[in-house]
Amino acid sequence: MDFTKAGIARKLQLEELECLRMEAYENARIYKEKTKAFHDHHIRRKDFQEGDEVLLHNSRLRFMPSKLCSRWEGPFKVKEIKSYGVVELFDPQSDTTFKVIGHRVKKYHGYKSPREVEVLLLEDAPKEEEA
Repeated sequence: MDFTKAGIARKLQLEELECLRMEAYENARIYKEKTKAFHDHHIRRKDFQEGDEVLLHNSRLRFMPSKLCSRWEGPFKVKEIKSYGVVELFDPQSDTTFKVIGHRVKKYHGYKSPREVEVLLLEDAPKEEEA
């Protein structure tokens, strides 16, 4: 048995194993980059301006038994935009200000009531003339 040939073969196996390991690390990095790019592409950017009306998500409501309660409270006015996604809100009803994370708020577009509703009753429908 030749120990030098066995040593060389073992070194080649270790080098091949190291190449496979590095290739696996590279493939995992590429996969993570693509997954992050796909995820970030589908995130909607929330741009708030001072004075905008927003709704605040009430995360504690899920423990209440009522299914039909709205999870959104408000509207509140945006008083100031701080760094790292923090939004300072102003409550016009109680004249208080508080800070929340920007992920918990969404723009309030207001309630728009329908202008006019036309009601047609079946008895008012035009009758067909018999021939």
